[in-house]
Amino acid sequence: MFRSIRNQIAIPYILLILLIIGSTGVYLENFYRRNYLEDLQKNLSAQARLVADEASLVLPVESDLNRLDDLCRKWQSLLGARVTLISPNGTVLGESQEDRTKMDNHANRPEFIQAMKTGEGNSIRFSTSARFQMMYAAQVIRSGDEVIGVARIALPLTRVEQNVNALRLTVFGAMLTASVLAVLVATIIAERTTRPLRALTKEAHRISIGEAQAVHLTFSNDEIGEISRAIRTMALDQQVQIDLLTKERSLLSTILDQMTDGVVVVDQTGHVQMINPAAERMFSISQADAKNRSLAEVLRLYQVIDLWKRCLDTGETQVTLVELGLQKLSLQCVVTPLGASLPGSALILFQDLTRLRQLETIRRDFISNISHELRTPLASLKALTETLQDGALEDPPVAQKFLLQMETEVDALSLMVSELLELSRIESGRVPLQLVATSPQAILESAIERLRLQAERANLTLHLELPDDLPNVLADAPRIEQVIVNLLHNAIKFTPSPGDIWINARKAEQNGKQVIVISVKDTGVGIPEADLPRIFERFYKADRARSGKGTGLGLAIARHLVEAHGGRIWAESKEKEGSTFYFSLPIVEESE
Repeated sequence: MFRSIRNQIAIPYILLILLIIGSTGVYLENFYRRNYLEDLQKNLSAQARLVADEASLVLPVESDLNRLDDLCRKWQSLLGARVTLISPNGTVLGESQEDRTKMDNHANRPEFIQAMKTGEGNSIRFSTSARFQMMYAAQVIRSGDEVIGVARIALPLTRVEQNVNALRLTVFGAMLTASVLAVLVATIIAERTTRPLRALTKEAHRISIGEAQAVHLTFSNDEIGEISRAIRTMALDQQVQIDLLTKERSLLSTILDQMTDGVVVVDQTGHVQMINPAAERMFSISQADAKNRSLAEVLRLYQVIDLWKRCLDTGETQVTLVELGLQKLSLQCVVTPLGASLPGSALILFQDLTRLRQLETIRRDFISNISHELRTPLASLKALTETLQDGALEDPPVAQKFLLQMETEVDALSLMVSELLELSRIESGRVPLQLVATSPQAILESAIERLRLQAERANLTLHLELPDDLPNVLADAPRIEQVIVNLLHNAIKFTPSPGDIWINARKAEQNGKQVIVISVKDTGVGIPEADLPRIFERFYKADRARSGKGTGLGLAIARHLVEAHGGRIWAESKEKEGSTFYFSLPIVEESE
């Protein structure tokens, strides 16, 4: 309300006048009402004394209450007010207006109680019998020194209220007229006073939004004219500086926004002053939430805080590695003091080394795994070769046996190389998938037929459970059959004889989409809980599989093939209770 100078001038002026007029009106109304009521009360008291004097002559000799009612009505016609005669115990003896027989005992009426105590009583209250405000005056009736009753005169206050309302209307009219005049005068004065200031404010606003060249100020000879000239000069200088700063800021902002490294700037008190989008993503916090909050609140990394303190103490750049467990990020943190330009402030740079660390881990694991997998067949070939060279060639049956074993080891190496090449092609996307609407039942039955003989030789029973209304899936049938064969082959290999293997397919919902979930469940030795998260890694084998043959690439290939179809593969298992492998495939939409 008071933001405008015009309002600051006009509104207090108007409020002051309204306050004076209102206070005067209230005072006049109360003064008139109070004086009128006092005069009326005096008149009623005098009338009550007259009635009491008359009643003192009648009550001792008159026992007929109906006659007393007639007498009260006579007094009412003479006085123009309601008359009531009350016995000392509060019983109504005579009444000029109401039905006396239906009236309550009046011993609790305030005017009656006061009259019995002092000889005279007055009150203004709501009458339960008349149903409106009444003024009462009561006077004791004496016969000698004995109180024989109370005479009460009552007058409705409707006339008083009518007179007060008339005065209130008069005062209100005067207040309204004065208020209108006050508003007009105050508005005119305020308008003339603030018009130049408003024009100056408008031009200052245009300057603030960068329109200094378009400013049109009126230069008068008063104080406002001096201010206008100063603002004009300031605006031109400011525009030059703004243009330079805008270019520099735009360049800096573009660089910071495009950087893949996180940047955080903190002041000498450790409060964040700036954070770029890369850092926002790393630490899941926005610029608005981070600014002016302490470094500990924003990053919650004690290593970074310690590094920042060490940087402030030494004045030298500090470097450390930070691991973000929840985000699974590996960051190199570099804290650099900003020097004389921003004393006490520091630049904290976060370089994301996660991908490099992952690649290094993958490379290290791959070398370790491939070395382990190659060592056994190569050692076996070496031993067989040495045995043959030591004379086994002279014994044809033994030589033949060794050559067969060498062929087996070479086949294992060939299979490993073949599967490595296959996995590499799948991971690099060089294996095109022919996605067509395919019956899950046809894929499952074909895979089961390929391994049925192997299962029978191992004394295992294959069970296929399929609902009748199973919809088609969008899949490359040979590739999905390869996945099922890998899962069945593992189930056969690790299920003791006799045993059962169940192959199941059902319709389900996954991430809001309809899919077919295919499962292969065995009654084998199970997988340790610690191994479950890693069984789909290349070359990874649970302890139960170390004694068995295989490259350790089958499940890795299965995972990549399922994910290439837009599905998901997972496993559930308990040791000595068997394992269940699941994978999902998208259902063919009707429009397809």
